[in-house]
Amino acid sequence: MENKTMIYEEKELKPVSGWAVLIFTLLLYIAALGAVIYGAILLDVNDSSALGGVLLAIGLIWLCFGWIPFMGLKIMRPNEALVLTLFGKYIGTLKKEGFFFVNPFSTAVAPKNSVVSEINPIVGATPAQVQQMARKLSLKTMTHDNGNQKINDLSGNPIIVGIMVTWRVVNTAKAVFNVENFRTFLSIQADSTLRDVARLYPYDSTDSDEKTLRGSSTEVAEKLKELLQERVEVAGLEIIEARITHLAYAQEIAAAMLQRQQATAIIEARQKIVDGAVGMVEMALQKLSESNVCELDEERKAQMVSNLLVVLCGNKDAQPIVNSGSIY
Repeated sequence: MENKTMIYEEKELKPVSGWAVLIFTLLLYIAALGAVIYGAILLDVNDSSALGGVLLAIGLIWLCFGWIPFMGLKIMRPNEALVLTLFGKYIGTLKKEGFFFVNPFSTAVAPKNSVVSEINPIVGATPAQVQQMARKLSLKTMTHDNGNQKINDLSGNPIIVGIMVTWRVVNTAKAVFNVENFRTFLSIQADSTLRDVARLYPYDSTDSDEKTLRGSSTEVAEKLKELLQERVEVAGLEIIEARITHLAYAQEIAAAMLQRQQATAIIEARQKIVDGAVGMVEMALQKLSESNVCELDEERKAQMVSNLLVVLCGNKDAQPIVNSGSIY
């Protein structure tokens, strides 16, 4: 038999104003107290007074159980949400800011394994108040950093990579009911996504057209965001940004990679020097030919080209030698 997991969608509650319920409940308390007093007076005057007995009974019942509506009063701050269930069934999410009244028998549900100690301590807050705050979901934009981890890039080189994820909860029902703990779920998916994306690109490349982790940060960030968003959709999370914050070769190959980068830079610099020197030699021969300053045979042209290339491509300044005799 196939086991299908139910995917919950968010339903936003439209609660009643808490002020109206609070004032109405207090008025009923005053009325109940008056009914008890008046019923007791009637019974004292006439022991068989039916009205006095009824008033006394109603007043005492309300004084004993009239506190129940107070359980449904909720204070909501901006960017907070309260996921409510009634006898185990999801009835909706309270997301508006203000003072509201909901079903007093409804229960606020928090993600499993949530840590109350993550809440900033409040001076004078009771354990019940702290627990109530722990059941509220924050809809604020948050950041997640899993630290640095060792990954192999496309070329198989071990590199140290860190990722920073900016995210927020957009579907409270999915965040609470579809996954065990959406923070842990995001952390694991961020690690997995970073490994999958890092294996698609080399750390660096001599090909200017090839996308790399170091040179194509925008493309890599978009790939990370797109893939991570697909994986955390089931948890009701929105990925605002996913970007690499740390990128370096692993310690065991860092020295070798540095030497390779230095060698590559030297080769590229030499190529530019040679290209420029060849262009200057061609220009010199062309100018001499056009100006008819002197006529050189092929052997002398080859010697001149050799001398110019030595001067232009050498690491040190050339020491000129003056020939006072004939060049032949």
